[in-house]
Amino acid sequence: MSDKSPATPVDFWFDPLCPWAWMTSRWVLEVQKQRDLDVRWHLMSLAVLNEDKLDELPAEYREMLEVKAWGPVRVVIAAQEEHGPQVLGDLYTALGTRIHNKDEGPGKETVAAALKDVGLPESLMDHWDSTPYEPQLRASHKEGIDKVGQEVGTPVIAVPGPDGEEIAFFGPVVTPAPQGEEAVRLWDGTLAVASVPGFYEIKRTRTKGPDFSNL
Repeated sequence: MSDKSPATPVDFWFDPLCPWAWMTSRWVLEVQKQRDLDVRWHLMSLAVLNEDKLDELPAEYREMLEVKAWGPVRVVIAAQEEHGPQVLGDLYTALGTRIHNKDEGPGKETVAAALKDVGLPESLMDHWDSTPYEPQLRASHKEGIDKVGQEVGTPVIAVPGPDGEEIAFFGPVVTPAPQGEEAVRLWDGTLAVASVPGFYEIKRTRTKGPDFSNL
């Protein structure tokens, strides 16, 4: 019998449009190279998150959330429902690489190319304008956001705490994604802070964030 402990489950909720979630996801995958993590990907939706407060947002963000944010998540939820949740990790990497690293934007051509990159059928693009899987999309979003509250967005991460109770948190928001030992230090520190029952929030000054102009 093996004495090896099971991998630590890490549930990660993302919207492929979110540059913060993209950076955080690359950090988690860097940690996975050095720690035994079982990363399980789930879909959130910035469009769903903000659909009741569009009037409060600047015009450029309203356009992004009303027009650009729906197509990609519809296609991704269709991929999950028709091909299994195991496709989400590679599909997210393909989408994020094109949208964020290559600045291709989140349009139809980009999403179709990402599907091709991971061997998924182009027919999934039929879900771009509408999908029968919207209830599943909303359920996945709700599962993630209910863990942290409506005041935040993507990403959401949930892990087992020291006592077995689940720890869930938004973020961390970080750019660029830490590498090597720095990635593990941030992982250990984030879990330590998030595991304190009375912990609420921490912020630090930043001078520059990711560029949203390609979305």
